[in-house]
Amino acid sequence: MARPDPFFYDILQVIYNNVCVFVRQQGKTFLALLVYVDNIVIASNDDQTIEELKGITLCQRKYALNLLTKTGYLGCKSSSIPMDPNIKMSKDDGELLSDITSYRRLIGKLLYLIISRPDICYSVNRLSQFLAAPRTSHLQAALRILQYIKRTPGQGLFFPSSSAIQIKAFSDADWATCPDTRRSITGFCVFLGSSLISWKSKKQQVVSRSSAEAEYRSMANTTCEIVWILKLLRDLKVQHQGPALLYCDNQAALHIASNPMYHERIKHIEFDCHFVREKIQDGTVKTMHISTRNQLADIITKVLHPVQFANLLSKMGTINLYFLS
Repeated sequence: MARPDPFFYDILQVIYNNVCVFVRQQGKTFLALLVYVDNIVIASNDDQTIEELKGITLCQRKYALNLLTKTGYLGCKSSSIPMDPNIKMSKDDGELLSDITSYRRLIGKLLYLIISRPDICYSVNRLSQFLAAPRTSHLQAALRILQYIKRTPGQGLFFPSSSAIQIKAFSDADWATCPDTRRSITGFCVFLGSSLISWKSKKQQVVSRSSAEAEYRSMANTTCEIVWILKLLRDLKVQHQGPALLYCDNQAALHIASNPMYHERIKHIEFDCHFVREKIQDGTVKTMHISTRNQLADIITKVLHPVQFANLLSKMGTINLYFLS
């Protein structure tokens, strides 16, 4: 490989003498990254490699470590998932806590952490439903989240510099999952290209009488989010070509969206039907089927086992820079 020009060579000398350096060599392509506090120096003999490296990460590592320190869980045993898949929590499980303030304070801090952590969104939102009268089982589940955070304090979101201007949304629902009210959980995650920009996990306001109804209500909520994001992009003078893609793993809900005659049988969700159908007809949204195995919104609507949890999380544009070699 040819010797770099003098300026480039001087930068490399500085980099090699600094411990905050990351170097990658692939064939004839060399890339060096020096990070010092909030300053970054990138040195390479290939412009395309530099462009591929550029991106933005959002991470609350310092906040996560402070939370673990204050709660005494900095040295705890870590967990690979934020919630036990076998747990069935309700408002009457366990004894009432004598100190409900500490539970509320912990959940409040965890709610702030989900700003950059979609992986704990479902668990934290589920536990926030018991703030009025928290019990011992709820506290144990909250502490399990701390064990998961201990394993991945640096987990965050990654936004690459080169990403297609294409809205892709994943909509899902967990039917009648609440043992106290039998309401379903709505969940969605929206991507701009490969960047995760919006996600939500919330209990539906009414009881759904079928899984298809629950899924369709979730599709309606996701469509509302898509419409808002598209309007925001227009305000920012960003052109979005073609319809936004809405992925759902429930065939019945997709049939409701595509077949207007089918709507006659579901008058009780008529508003949602008309809203989604209208956005499909005007080209704002295009519905797509996706297998349950690849349904990314599963991670914010239900408790998953470690393998499936890790598989879906790896596809959501999250990254932990502190785990990279």
